[in-house]
Amino acid sequence: MNKPVSPSERHVIIGTAGHVDHGKTALIRALTGVETDRLKEEKARGISIDLGFAPFRLPGGLVAGVVDVPGHERFISNMLSGIGGIDLVLLVVDVNEGVMPQTREHLQILDLLRIPRGIIVLTKCDLAEEEWIDIVEEEIREEVAGTFLEAAPLARVSSVTGAGLKELAALIEKTVHSLPVKDTDGPMRLPIDRHFTVAGFGTVITGTLLSGRVRPGDQVEVLPPGLGVRVREVQVHGKPVAEASAGQRVALNLAGLDRELIRRGAVVATPGVFEQTTCVDARLSLLAEAPRPLRFRDPVHLYLGTARVVGLVALLDRDLMQPGESVIAQIHLDRPLVAHREDRFIVRSYSPMTTIGGGRVLDPKPTKHRRFRADIMAGLKELESGEKSFLLQKLGEQQATTAKNLELLAGLSKERVETHLRQLEEEGLAWQLVDQWATSDALASWRHRLIEAATRFHEANPLLPGIPHATLKGALPDKLSAKAFQKLLQILLDDAQLVQKSEWLQLPGWQPKPSPRQAELLRKIEEAYREEGVLAKNRKEMLDRLGVSDEEADVLLAYLFAEGRLVKLNEESFLHAEAYARALALLKTHFDTQQTLTLAQFRDLLGSARKQVQALLEHYDGLKFTRRVGDERVAWKLPAG
Repeated sequence: MNKPVSPSERHVIIGTAGHVDHGKTALIRALTGVETDRLKEEKARGISIDLGFAPFRLPGGLVAGVVDVPGHERFISNMLSGIGGIDLVLLVVDVNEGVMPQTREHLQILDLLRIPRGIIVLTKCDLAEEEWIDIVEEEIREEVAGTFLEAAPLARVSSVTGAGLKELAALIEKTVHSLPVKDTDGPMRLPIDRHFTVAGFGTVITGTLLSGRVRPGDQVEVLPPGLGVRVREVQVHGKPVAEASAGQRVALNLAGLDRELIRRGAVVATPGVFEQTTCVDARLSLLAEAPRPLRFRDPVHLYLGTARVVGLVALLDRDLMQPGESVIAQIHLDRPLVAHREDRFIVRSYSPMTTIGGGRVLDPKPTKHRRFRADIMAGLKELESGEKSFLLQKLGEQQATTAKNLELLAGLSKERVETHLRQLEEEGLAWQLVDQWATSDALASWRHRLIEAATRFHEANPLLPGIPHATLKGALPDKLSAKAFQKLLQILLDDAQLVQKSEWLQLPGWQPKPSPRQAELLRKIEEAYREEGVLAKNRKEMLDRLGVSDEEADVLLAYLFAEGRLVKLNEESFLHAEAYARALALLKTHFDTQQTLTLAQFRDLLGSARKQVQALLEHYDGLKFTRRVGDERVAWKLPAG
């Protein structure tokens, strides 16, 4: 049984598509109350030139992000910038005009990009007779036959009278809840669709978070140009948040980044995971309606995410690609963009600019291929649909999983899965973390997140010697096993990216930094325990006497324990290091001549109270210095010296 998903855990982007002036912006305004036409020219001309955004609270409480994209054919590039991260699309058709040229082109683009779900929305129904609406609906059904919208639900609305809007909202909510919940554990990736400067804040970028999550204080990379910057603030729907996750419309205030260095099409990402590329291997499909064949090295406009570049199509097994055909090709780009395996893209003819096809990335960083080579084509087909490639894809989706689970997912034998995993490991694409496997991308992302978690912990807790083991593990997905986490941690320790100090983990060179007030309190606490020696009372009595609050005490005591100035016997009993050393020396001296030790004997040796002596002996038992036999203790693994 699937675990119910709360509105706060599900993040969805809804987009509009359709011909110019078919009522997309008016529909969004009627549903959300937000005017998405921002530019003066948009308001003057009554059409959307750039992307508009609005939050949409559904009846069940979920707040979805809405992207209103332009419909005019001259602004198709802006439409493509907004459509890439969409989970659900509203194909808007004016019932008085029916299917128009941009309706068809938008439908082709949506189908090529494999948008997960869609709803057909007939607008301006208050201006048409019922019989006419029936005719238009039939026309639309014929138009979408064979596409992802073939069985899509349809709504009839009027943005002016409000008719049908309540039913449409309910339909949207029902469709949204059929979508899978996004996995936020992967590397962060956000294609930039807008960037601007805000007085007093600096550079702000916006986009749809495709994967991962982002928080204030995170170090991120902007590609291109390839600069590392810090996230100063994160906003969702215009409000600051502590964290944004995949599937949300996000605005990031980036510290120390000159706006002139970025452009629409750049990507904000987890450092060291994504790369810029000027060449991709891809499965390319040409629409049956394309006006002419595609020749070897024909230029095309390629749209991926929010980027638009010119690409030369290198057909590898033919000189001519006919409309309706699908081939594996290599596309050489005129400038760098960020691409990842399985990314989908659109291609438009160089001139005149018309949508002619699209495809998906098979390899974002290929070598240059020689043409008409059977072995090269076989390798590319294996990459596209082979068992090993399939396992790599599933491994990426699962984030961290066992070989046994991959056997079940792939329907392959244990031997075949193990063989493929070893090959992926040799190629640097996958890692074995004891009982689990993960992709190299996931590993790089997790390493970065652990360093970020340690950095944030140091900043928030300047007196502590490091971050506790359990707290650090909390920065990674729950599905990562304890053994896998320990292996990953060991990699960071071996690479000197983290240092272990007792039970604490810290960044290399980290030194706790007590404030003047804390330094004075530390001196008082240490001195009090030194003076009391083995007679030190319980924590509350000792600290109450010094006027130290419980809240302050936790951090101060942790510092003294880590520094070795105090020794923790249990949660309430501590000794100064000097008193502890004397007690241990007495214990060892006793066992030099005696076989057993009672609590009363040790109490007399120490000259302490029963409660403190009992805590000390139980502490020795825990360290295996002694072993309890009835009411007595015998020496076990006493330290030498």
